[in-house]
Amino acid sequence: MFRRIAGVLGVLCLSALLVAGCSPRSYLLGSLSGDRELAETEIERDKGFFVTDKIAVIEVDGLMANRRRSGLLRAGENPVSIFAEKLEKAGKDSDVKAVVLRLNSPGGTVGAADAMYHQLVEFKKEHGKPVVACMLDVAASGAYYLACGSDGIVAQPSTVTGSIGTIIHTMSFEGTMEKLGIKSVAIKSGKLKDLGSPFRDLSEEDREVLQGIVTEFYEQFVRVVDHGRKGLEQQKVREAADGRVFTATEALKAGLIDRIGYPEDGISWAKKLGGVKKARVVMYHRPRGYRPNIYSSADFRADGLGPLINIELPDWLTAEGTQFLYLWQPGLGEE
Repeated sequence: MFRRIAGVLGVLCLSALLVAGCSPRSYLLGSLSGDRELAETEIERDKGFFVTDKIAVIEVDGLMANRRRSGLLRAGENPVSIFAEKLEKAGKDSDVKAVVLRLNSPGGTVGAADAMYHQLVEFKKEHGKPVVACMLDVAASGAYYLACGSDGIVAQPSTVTGSIGTIIHTMSFEGTMEKLGIKSVAIKSGKLKDLGSPFRDLSEEDREVLQGIVTEFYEQFVRVVDHGRKGLEQQKVREAADGRVFTATEALKAGLIDRIGYPEDGISWAKKLGGVKKARVVMYHRPRGYRPNIYSSADFRADGLGPLINIELPDWLTAEGTQFLYLWQPGLGEE
């Protein structure tokens, strides 16, 4: 029996490795736990007896999109859903006095970023618990949008942030299809029903419609920054909202963040805002996911035995059609 199982796993591993030669995205194999309710792990604790107060660290890692992250033989987490679930757990726990958002994301879709921002704002209204955003490698575009819902923002010295703005990517194969003798025919109810189709070039009317949507979402982003960065003049917000990214030093000068520091500095600030001197620092994860420290990621990989096969697919292979994005993703080309 053991040899048979080993043989099956060997075939799966070999097949995956063959695919790995042309792709970078991670497929993960591992066991699943039957109990899916979020568990809590203590990752730090101040010295002393009877330390009951908590600081909850909620991480936002990778692309922010309102869909499940998929893997080989496994369905992953929906970033919007798991974020709401963790906020709810922190809100219901009376021992949790403050929350630290650990951000490491280039942003994502407009809908996902706005939904997560709304969840955070409602969490603060309902529970009155302070929130400190702590930025790691990247906290750009939609991740910065989300950070603006916090009570304070800390960025590491090496953080890249900003990228305030909206983008939509389209492509056209019309010229290539003509050369190949291929013609696409769309039977549509209105002339703009196939707006953004890759089978034809954008018309001026198409461009005007899409630009109008991008501009509306951009203005929404600016309002969020203006509301979240109290004391920052709207003119300064506009100057920073041209899509550029900032280093932590530049972001501090521009008023986009409050402090430069590390996760432990964010936790110390959260304690102060929460009115506690000693606390336990906790993270939430699916059962069996071990979290050794503040930098650990409690994503969908946490509920198994860890990756046995690691294959990455590029984002363009997994994209689900044309999307409006609060996303910093250099190298996609310019208009």
